Amino acid sequence: MAKRDYYDVLGVTKSVSDEELKKAFRKMAMKHHPDRHAGDKKEEELFKEVNEAYSVLSDPRKRELYNQYGHEGVASGAGTGGFGGFSDIFGDIFEDFFGAGGRSGQRARQGDDLRYNLTISFEDAVFGVEMKIKVPHWEVCEKCAGTGARSSADIKPCETCHGAGQIRTQQGFFTVSRTCPRCQGAGKKITAHCTACQGETKKEREKTLSIKIPAGVENGSRLRLNSEGGLGEFGGPPGDLYVFLTVKEHEFFQRIDNHILCDTFITFPQAALGAKLDVPTLKGTHSLKIPAGTPHGKIFELKGLGVPHLNAHGAGNQLVRINIHVPHKLTARQKELLEEYAKVSDEKSEMEKEGLLNKVKNLF
Repeated sequence: MAKRDYYDVLGVTKSVSDEELKKAFRKMAMKHHPDRHAGDKKEEELFKEVNEAYSVLSDPRKRELYNQYGHEGVASGAGTGGFGGFSDIFGDIFEDFFGAGGRSGQRARQGDDLRYNLTISFEDAVFGVEMKIKVPHWEVCEKCAGTGARSSADIKPCETCHGAGQIRTQQGFFTVSRTCPRCQGAGKKITAHCTACQGETKKEREKTLSIKIPAGVENGSRLRLNSEGGLGEFGGPPGDLYVFLTVKEHEFFQRIDNHILCDTFITFPQAALGAKLDVPTLKGTHSLKIPAGTPHGKIFELKGLGVPHLNAHGAGNQLVRINIHVPHKLTARQKELLEEYAKVSDEKSEMEKEGLLNKVKNLF
């Protein structure tokens, strides 16, 4: 059977760059690798063909001869060795195909990161708090020291890989190592499991952790506790624990960025004549002077009585929004006084002075 064009084998053109050629080779070698097609002779031949094509085109001298004379120009050397020029790329391919631990059996692996949901009060979010939480926690079994075996005598070498954790097979020009499918790279088998962990090598316990919540955190904030997550495997470090915060709503205060908004109610006489009020804050009551003629919806600011800036100096303000209370029912005397007020006062002329009537007319 006539040899296929090397450029067609790799799916590239003659103008292909070295980097593009390398990428194409990796793609085709992965596609036809015998370990992906166990026992398929056709795929094995295609894999050899890919190797041969790259061994020629990756060598500037051989590539020039091939471009001039075709397969005859490189017949003396192509496909019969000469693979040293791309051994580095095969190292990459083996890692892609088998995983980073494909050539060394079971490797250390960091534990999983875990999540813990914590609900805190509005006040705790503003001022910060230190509290204790209880979380499920995996620890290495003390009885078997993480071996999973009842005793050291119950740990035997794997019969398939003879304790190596790897199986070596010949694939064309290469000797390929892969993780032993029987022991999953452990190189051993357990004949009798530990009675404490039933062979799991670890046990779940409840652990109490101290967590410091800084002042100024918001709803949805996330805190990380280093190395308090899932247990690592094969000597790897533990993962981290992420604490997600949910802040309860307050019955009176509302947070707006780093400010705290509250509503307070005054009477019409207080709005018209002015008043002095004691308004609540998270740090106790605070005196607030309401000037005469204060309109409904007016907002006053109490400096520095808001939420502290997270991990910084200073704090926001407390915002006090004025609401003028209109009574639903009036006593006879109240009604009499208001009617008298309406007669002696010229509300219309006052509104005209303030331009309120013109603003209303302009809407229509």
